[in-house]
Amino acid sequence: MMNIIPEIQVLQADMHRWRRQIHQYPETAFEETATARLIAEQLQQIGIEVHQGLARTGIVGILRRGNSTNSIALRADMDALYIQEQNRFEHASCNSGKMHACGHDGHCAMLLGAAHYLANHGRFDGTVYFIFQPAEECRAGAHQMISEGLFEQFPAQRVFGMHNFPDIPAGHFAVKTGPMMASFDCFEINLSGQATHAAMPHLGNDVLVAAAHLITQLQTIVSRQIDPTDAAVVSITQIHGGNTWNALPDSAVIRGTFRSFKNSVRAQLEQGISHLVQSVAHGFRINADIRFNPENPGYPVTVNSPDETASAIRAATAVAGTSGVDTTPIPSLGAEDFAFMLQQKPGCYIWIGNGSSEGGCLLHNPNYDFNDEILALGAAYWVKLVENELPV
Repeated sequence: MMNIIPEIQVLQADMHRWRRQIHQYPETAFEETATARLIAEQLQQIGIEVHQGLARTGIVGILRRGNSTNSIALRADMDALYIQEQNRFEHASCNSGKMHACGHDGHCAMLLGAAHYLANHGRFDGTVYFIFQPAEECRAGAHQMISEGLFEQFPAQRVFGMHNFPDIPAGHFAVKTGPMMASFDCFEINLSGQATHAAMPHLGNDVLVAAAHLITQLQTIVSRQIDPTDAAVVSITQIHGGNTWNALPDSAVIRGTFRSFKNSVRAQLEQGISHLVQSVAHGFRINADIRFNPENPGYPVTVNSPDETASAIRAATAVAGTSGVDTTPIPSLGAEDFAFMLQQKPGCYIWIGNGSSEGGCLLHNPNYDFNDEILALGAAYWVKLVENELPV
């Protein structure tokens, strides 16, 4: 049974409008200018102190009450993905090739709703920092905000994040202490050999055959080098090579990712990939160069601290009831750059149920859409968390 106070229910229409506006005009990493403008205007209208410019488009709002020096930070991500939306509803993306396929539009709307309530009705003693972060998707916007002084300028004692999750029932939450999301690292392998006519392969060094062997060999790292009790995955996501029917190319590129829940396993995966790349290249008499994380620093494991997880559970239970909070969820091998913030501050990252994934409503799917019915619940969670942790 959901317990949402009427003043937050009243904000449902506003959150619905903000969410759909952000969805309709999605912006990708470090380009979230219109999204940031909407957020800043809404915060300024309710008297919240607004700071702009961290990581180019980041927004931090500050709301103070009373005399306490205690503080808390709440974070929402703003960016969209490079996906062509296939939905045909009225608020579908107007920006070709870009889409809010992960629900960051809903995350922004829920945090804005909580800010509105706390500014007008909130009973708390201390400081709330509202962090609206750019570039979560593969570009490590959290890391960029931190490196530019996020927690020096806005010294929150603890930090909390929330993400919607399809196939967790709407009206429910899921959270646990310890690893919640996996680490995330990318790699790019450049193979170079001798090009030749396709009818005369013996005169060249075939990078495509080498690439095929390497892709197969990389799968043995998890199955034969990693302890079976440790979760890990290596995925090849791209292969590029050749441009005609009757010639063997002189180069090929392989790209992919690897993920785990332990730093030791993360290091083992990187070492195993490097070793196999050089071994296969040597066997096929070609050259190989490998780069790790060419576009970001690699995401660490998202690890929830015990006390803050207990705080999140109390707040979630207050609004969703005991039966509405799963405290033993299976961690996801997906990744989150909120992990960088959890390396700096104790905190907790919680999942809010988005409902059924039927019809392709999965994260990073061109048919995804955020469930507007959970907007009030998410805002209520943020409000309860603040009022519980910064009591009057």
